[in-house]
Amino acid sequence: MLNELIATPLFGVFLTLAAYALAQILYRRTGSIFFNPVALSISGIILFLLASGIPYDAYAVGGRYVLFLLGPSVVALAVPLYVRRQEIWKRRGPISVGIFAGAVSSVVSASGLAWLLGGSRDVVLSLAPKSVTTPIAISIVEKIGGIAPLTAALVVLTGCLGAICGPEFCRFIGIRSEVATGLAVGTASHGIGTARMLEVSELGGAVAGLAIGLNGLVTAFLLPLLFVLAR
Repeated sequence: MLNELIATPLFGVFLTLAAYALAQILYRRTGSIFFNPVALSISGIILFLLASGIPYDAYAVGGRYVLFLLGPSVVALAVPLYVRRQEIWKRRGPISVGIFAGAVSSVVSASGLAWLLGGSRDVVLSLAPKSVTTPIAISIVEKIGGIAPLTAALVVLTGCLGAICGPEFCRFIGIRSEVATGLAVGTASHGIGTARMLEVSELGGAVAGLAIGLNGLVTAFLLPLLFVLAR
């Protein structure tokens, strides 16, 4: 009976929702950035699967249904962007330059560091799109020849780090502007960082939502071009 239940998509969906709900409760009660709901629920699911001996493939049957909702959830970030569109439009010049600079520096710093440390060609290519949202990152890395599962893991890790310490790091280095902070967090840590940014500032969250789309667009054009030039 239990094995039959685990083999159904319901198991993966229920486990994902239950882990996130518990992580959200813990985050709200503690108020600590180190209890980020996304990072905590991912860690909880991994530990549960390891402890129970349930193979990842069994969980992934339902996990794919949750993954399908990733696209609509990113589109939903357009709502705060629409609400604060006039304030953002007034700053269109600096925002555009900032997103382009962030996209280039993200690709160059991650891939360049991996190359300097002796990483293989596949690893270097897999690191390049780590700061764009998962569907775009997977599409890019499949075109240029990286390792898609590694890229997916790095994208989630980058997002969790940005959500945990992105706004605090900006304040630490003296950035007080909501727009600049949202721009940095959205460009560097895509949707997961943007979800955290929306808790900090509506305007910053709206800018971060814009940065997700434009960073993905710039990276999608930039990386294949660099790949061709580097061959």
